[in-house]
Amino acid sequence: GRARHDPVADLRDALPKAQGKNFAALTKPDDIAGLLHAIDGYQGSSVTRAALLLSPLVFQRPGEVRQAEWANIDLEAGEWRVPAPMQKLTKAQKESSRTPDHVVLLSSQAVAILREIHGLTGRGRYVFPGARDRDRPMSNNAVRSALRRLGYTGEEMTAHGFRHMASTRLHEMSVWNTDAIEAALSHKMPGVRGVYAGRAQFLDERRRMMQAWADYLDALRAGGDVGPILKAG
Repeated sequence: GRARHDPVADLRDALPKAQGKNFAALTKPDDIAGLLHAIDGYQGSSVTRAALLLSPLVFQRPGEVRQAEWANIDLEAGEWRVPAPMQKLTKAQKESSRTPDHVVLLSSQAVAILREIHGLTGRGRYVFPGARDRDRPMSNNAVRSALRRLGYTGEEMTAHGFRHMASTRLHEMSVWNTDAIEAALSHKMPGVRGVYAGRAQFLDERRRMMQAWADYLDALRAGGDVGPILKAG
């Protein structure tokens, strides 16, 4: 409240804009297959291994995965609801009672992984509890460190990279509605389009898409023909 004018205005365009950098991700089918095989062979913590197996199937933000709570997962319905406070939103959106949960549709493969880990962590709050304190979620470095143990550098693959992997491949398939893909990624679209897309949520198409995506990953892992899966989608 003391300045009579904005002193920063005189420096506008004096410095180059910072260049954004995407999270490293594997997007080529052969590279994805190699990653899936590496994850299958992971020999570390069972909790971390389950998080690694689930991440490519749900492709949600790493923070949402590691902080997932059993209370928000319905294995019978095949749904995981991410409450507003856990989403990447503005403070006002997180605090608003009108902000809906983000619904993650679970493939049969994702449900199988969750059922298996439920026997280990199902009595607690978190799906992926911390190694030292089970009343807290796993470390935000757990999946990243596991990827390093599997031989992937930060320039090759990151925990956030599972999102970019799925987004790239699903868009390149040219089978699914772009809005359905963006809704599955919990991307907020701007303007009127975003309002209608947010209301629709494309749940039926997303459910089919998530199952087709899981089947596609299985086919890559097995080295089979992914063509029929894409046509079925």
